Amino acid sequence: MIKYIDKLIKKLKASEKGQGMVEYALIIAFVAAIAIVALNNGLGTAITNAFTGASNMVDSASKSVMSKAN
Repeated sequence: MIKYIDKLIKKLKASEKGQGMVEYALIIAFVAAIAIVALNNGLGTAITNAFTGASNMVDSASKSVMSKAN
C-alpha cells in the first residue's frame, strides 16, 4: 500500500494537470474577491439604480402609449 501511495505521489508531482487546476482555482478566487469588493463599494447600488431608472422609463412610456390609445 505504501508503494502505491509513493508511486501516486511521484506521478502527481510529475503531472502538470494539478498545477493547471490550482492556477484556475486561484484565478477564480481572485475574480470572486474583486467582484465582492466592487459590489460592497457601491457598484451594486449603482446597478440597482440603473435598472430602477430603466424600469421607470419603460413604465412611463407604456402608460403614455396606453393613454393615447384610449
